[in-house]
Amino acid sequence: MRPDELHERHRAVLPAWLSLYYEKPIELVRGEGFRVWDSEGNEYLDFFGGIVTTISGHAVPEIVEAVKEQAQRILHSSTLYLIESQVRLAEKLISLSPISGEQKVFFVGSGSEANEAALLFATQYRGSSEVIALRGSYHGGSFGTMGITGQSSWRPTPRTALDVSYALPPHRSYSPLYARYDDPEELARACAEDVRSLIQTSTTGRVAAFIAEPIQGVGGFIELPPAYLSRVKEILDEHGVLFVSDEVQTAFGRTGSHFWGIEHSGVEPDLITMAKGLGNGLAIGAVMGRAEIIDALSPKLHISTFGGNPISTAGALANLEYILENDLQKNADEVGGYLKERLLALAREHRCVGEVRGRGLMLAIELVRDGAPDPRAATAFMEACRERGVLVGKGGLAGNAIRISPPLTVTREAAGEAARVFDEALSSVEAGERVV
Repeated sequence: MRPDELHERHRAVLPAWLSLYYEKPIELVRGEGFRVWDSEGNEYLDFFGGIVTTISGHAVPEIVEAVKEQAQRILHSSTLYLIESQVRLAEKLISLSPISGEQKVFFVGSGSEANEAALLFATQYRGSSEVIALRGSYHGGSFGTMGITGQSSWRPTPRTALDVSYALPPHRSYSPLYARYDDPEELARACAEDVRSLIQTSTTGRVAAFIAEPIQGVGGFIELPPAYLSRVKEILDEHGVLFVSDEVQTAFGRTGSHFWGIEHSGVEPDLITMAKGLGNGLAIGAVMGRAEIIDALSPKLHISTFGGNPISTAGALANLEYILENDLQKNADEVGGYLKERLLALAREHRCVGEVRGRGLMLAIELVRDGAPDPRAATAFMEACRERGVLVGKGGLAGNAIRISPPLTVTREAAGEAARVFDEALSSVEAGERVV
């Protein structure tokens, strides 16, 4: 089917708010490694990975075979029955966990569900509906997670079952304190102290949880510095507040330096949520953490019809083993470091680049015009990259941050090819060749 015909049919039967990339949307029909092909035969470097999801690459034989073998036996049973692959995957995750002590894992179908479950466990454990989230955060598309998302464009309703307060992350995009501090460490500490102020002035003092992404994903790949997170954790501990690390985008070696994004700060969370890279495209999410918190629902009952199903857990286990056996974290660190250096060099050459940020293979280019966010430049940049065979994403409060997150199998050569395209695309944007 032609893309234009499929687009017309898409608009006729799917919601108008379901956004599509590009002036002329494309359908991706095949993938191999870090490359994909559209329905018209055009080949691309996949440098967004299905929204930071395809972590091991497309059509990985080991993962395909694991899913195929399981599908030939049984597709579904539910959590009312024992599932061996579910137990094995939970055991594997706990063996890799940065959390100490006895732990448990609860499987769901997505990152939104994982964060919903974490909030359920935390509020039940603490006997409180109060939660602290961050400005610029994104935690999912469900009713509950929209209520803790700190971006108005992703919050169609102000209603929420939680009592939410929003803290200031130490970045200029979301913190009015930014201009007051020349030293990033001082800014980080000042924003951390804001959490104490929120607890003392905007809550009853008995907050259930603080939830944060180590690197804000939809917020534009904004990293929370170790000085901020470590000080926040000290304040939370003083008040008995649980720390939930939303690792939906940062887990499994994506950031290069560590397997879990939160490890970079040296902070030990109480709960970790995950999805996306866990299944490499399969629908699966999970909450992992201290057993007494996850068990806090007892004696009430709870099930998950699709969470931890045989297909998803078999595939996720094969995916996790592939990541570990091929040391994809190391590749993310090395290739990501090389790519970031190339991006920093481009920033020195192109006036439209306001900032290059991120770690490993979770990198961003912020596009500006006269120092102000330039979302039109970001859209034009994406079009220029697509025309030259590279797919990237975007994010940030103003939609001006280009998000770069290829599979962790990407090679140095492919990263260099992408950097060359980025250079051409930036030149195209600056020359005004594409104004969208």
